[in-house]
This record gives sequence, C-alpha cells and structure tokens, in this order.
Amino acid sequence: MGKIVISENVTLDGVVQDPAGDEGFRVGGWVGLIKDRPELNKLALDEALGTEALLLGRRSYEWFAARWPSRSGELADRLNSLPKYVVSSTLEDPDWNNSTVLKGDAVDAVSKLKQELDGEIVVPASFQLVRTLMEHDLVDELRLKVFPVVLGAGERLFGETSDKKPMRLVDAQTVEGDVVFLTYEVVREA
Repeated sequence: MGKIVISENVTLDGVVQDPAGDEGFRVGGWVGLIKDRPELNKLALDEALGTEALLLGRRSYEWFAARWPSRSGELADRLNSLPKYVVSSTLEDPDWNNSTVLKGDAVDAVSKLKQELDGEIVVPASFQLVRTLMEHDLVDELRLKVFPVVLGAGERLFGETSDKKPMRLVDAQTVEGDVVFLTYEVVREA
C-alpha cells in the first residue's frame, strides 16, 4: 500500500502561493532559487530518490511540466523519470513523460492509486488537492519546509476541515540556517 506524503514550501503564516515568484502574485518569490541553496536542493533530491510516484493537481502539474523536461542533472533526471499522476477533469493528453491523468472522482481515484502502489506517493504543491486529501483522511505524512517570512496574504495550505486532523511531529531540522523542515505523521484513531 502506498503512503501519501504532502511536501510543501510554506511561509510562517501558512501561505503556499507562488513560492518561485513566477505566477504573478504580488508577494510571490519568497523561496528564492533552490539551486542556489545546496541543503534545500539536497532535500529535494533525497525526497525524489525516495519517491515511488508524484501526485499532482492540474495547475501544479502544468507548472512542473513546463520546467523540468528541459532541465538536466540528477534531480531533473529523477523527476522526469518518475511516474506522475494528475488529478484533473480537464487535462486530456499530458505531455510530460510517464504521466497519467486520474479521471473521475478524485477521492476514489487517489484511494485506488494508494492501494495499487507501494512506497511514497509525494504530492508537491497542489494545495487544492492537498485540502481534498486531508479532508478525506488520505494523507499519511506532511513535510513542510517553513520559510522565515510572513506575507499576510495569499493562498494558505489548509482550508476549513469538517473535523480536527491530529498530527505527530516525527522530525524537525534547520536547513540553510533559516528554514525549518518539519515532518509530521497523521495520527489515526484506533
């Protein structure tokens, strides 16, 4: 059985919108260039190497697919070779190699994928998908890279939920001197 892992860059106030600064958000670009930050780059590579597949919403898929196929290097090679699953009702023919569109009900499709795959199924970005997965208790782990900035505006990682979602901190480390990398497990009630 697969393990759904949410992997997000997030500000201190929970914003996940436009970390790279190329989506037009007035306070976007709060991450900086990962390639210029070796420890963050290594975290991304280590995560990709430990991943069985990527799971993305359509907008995040299109963002990644517009950038990674033309890049080279160990991280690009790994991301380009991984199986990619896209939750979308509008995407028809994904261009990025090894990509499959999950049609129909997102919760059913992801539940089935989780049953079919072994290993980590990593969800990068895709905050709308993350909210759906959280609401339906499909998430097993959260990996949050918390950047030392408060934006005061923007899309937040979490929206309203129908009930509390307890988590257990399993790891915390400081990266590049000012980014906190937090790993949480979802606590399941017996």
